[in-house]
Amino acid sequence: MSVPRRFDRRPPERDTTRINDRIRVSEVRLINDEGNQVGVMKTADALRFAQERELDLVEVAPEARPPVARVLDYSKYKYEQAQKQKQARKHQQQVTVREIKFRPKIAQHDYDTKKQHVERFLRHKDKVKVTIMFRGREVTHPERGTAILDRLAEELAELGVVEQRPTQEGRNMTMMMAPSKAVLAGRADAAASSGEAANGARGGVSGQVAVDGADSDGAAAGPSPEAVAGTPPPAGATPPASSPVA
Repeated sequence: MSVPRRFDRRPPERDTTRINDRIRVSEVRLINDEGNQVGVMKTADALRFAQERELDLVEVAPEARPPVARVLDYSKYKYEQAQKQKQARKHQQQVTVREIKFRPKIAQHDYDTKKQHVERFLRHKDKVKVTIMFRGREVTHPERGTAILDRLAEELAELGVVEQRPTQEGRNMTMMMAPSKAVLAGRADAAASSGEAANGARGGVSGQVAVDGADSDGAAAGPSPEAVAGTPPPAGATPPASSPVA
């Protein structure tokens, strides 16, 4: 059984644009359907001017004196305005603010882990609010928190910019970081990918050189025992004594 929807008591939105007979002023400054200014004329004459062209008289600047009215197809005009607003909302970038909390006496391992989180958020084009939490008498040493925030901003300078400098409010010190222009343009990820590929190529070449060097060293160490056993003794040398046969 479906759950009935709640009754919406809000009144429907009304179109407040004044068109045709809704225009109550005595005269308007008229703009024709081609965008050219006709001049100031009586509202009744302007309405007749629009009706002769099978168009609407639309008040586009009611604050002006006299108000500005334009001759156009109002239905088409509303559709075009709705499409423009839809495209504007589509191109708007949704900004997400993440928060990472540090302690003034944070260990190196914990610092590296939280730094990786900040780096990941910046690469995802999110803003990051970095908070230093002071406890007890730690609040008397705000320079420790400032040092951590400055260090973090310096180490992540390629990925983020400081949008708000460290400020202390009570027992918390905060700093806001935003993605850099390189991250927003997608250049940071491309540079990281190319750097990893270059490091992999260099590692493969060095490994091949090491194998080749081992082969050359082995060849230079001397002939194999099989080769030595099959080599005749030099002239004038005493052959080794053979063991007696039992």
